[in-house]
Amino acid sequence: MRIEARADTMLRVRLLVYNIRYATGIGPAFHLPLPGAGYLRSSRQVLSQITRFIKEQDPDVVGLIEVDTGSIRTGMVNQADYIARSLGHFSTYECKYGVSSVNQLMPIVRKQSNAFLAAPRVHNERFHYFDTGIKRLIIELELDEVAIFLVHLSLKFRHRQYQLRYLYDLIRKSSKPVIVAGDFNTYWGDHEIYLFTQAAGLRNANLRGLPSYPSRSPRKELDFILHSDRVAIDRFEIPDVRLSDHLPLICDFTVHERARQAA
Repeated sequence: MRIEARADTMLRVRLLVYNIRYATGIGPAFHLPLPGAGYLRSSRQVLSQITRFIKEQDPDVVGLIEVDTGSIRTGMVNQADYIARSLGHFSTYECKYGVSSVNQLMPIVRKQSNAFLAAPRVHNERFHYFDTGIKRLIIELELDEVAIFLVHLSLKFRHRQYQLRYLYDLIRKSSKPVIVAGDFNTYWGDHEIYLFTQAAGLRNANLRGLPSYPSRSPRKELDFILHSDRVAIDRFEIPDVRLSDHLPLICDFTVHERARQAA
């Protein structure tokens, strides 16, 4: 565990964010016998490899995008709980579609979720929902000194812009330093979120604009860890781990004493 709070100094946290694509793996076989057929075939071997990788990083908080919480695709295995048990973390998750979405009635799809895995000292998770788009879930995880929001934005540009506006209104209500992380689906480039980050007072932890998608030959920066100026980034890395179509993001950050007092 890396969560460390000393009364006279600061809080240190390691955050790992990963779109695992339901542990369905990668490669040409994913699109056989039909394009996208791999979405119906989760792999226990891939899940074990993902779990081993995450455990090796010793994260304090893990944000998982595209995690299956127990459908027939996984043999009823809840991937969030499976990984959390290996880490000694607790898990909190929810279907990524709106509570009234027709997707909640569909086998497999209704178990397609996002999740936070976190050390026991973390508390007070909340579920929020965008008012537009198919993927609507926002998970807020509150630590004593910082609030972390996990998102998976829409594939449609117009819907993403509406969602960013909603997200801005949500995070500005937080009295604590904020981190916003997840898969933003910014296929048009990071300029899509420029106005959002400026208005919300957020900075990109990925200062070099390293791409995270597709994992076999990364060209696009789709995954982000954004932070308020009261959060200091000590280390940011995108490891070359090809277990999903996305690469994982690892970020060590510090919340200083004066920021904690302000919160």
